[in-house]
Amino acid sequence: MLKIYAAKWCPHCTKTVEYLKNNQIEFEYIEIEEQPEKTVQKIIEVNGGDDWVVPTLEFNGKWRKGKVYNEMELHFDLVQLGVK
Repeated sequence: MLKIYAAKWCPHCTKTVEYLKNNQIEFEYIEIEEQPEKTVQKIIEVNGGDDWVVPTLEFNGKWRKGKVYNEMELHFDLVQLGVK
């Protein structure tokens, strides 16, 4: 299942969640600020090692770094991950 590491205050996360719901893509929402240090460190690693960036997506061991919301880019990235 697609996992989205996000923050409730992040507008790009909100738009990504809305896109997933509108396109009937099942996902697990994971609030990054409520995660154990090990999980946060993985998100930092995926995003280049400086800090965590949201929304970061993971699907079957494949990762999409945190990015600003862009519908076309999100669609393309989901296809690349094998979600769509």
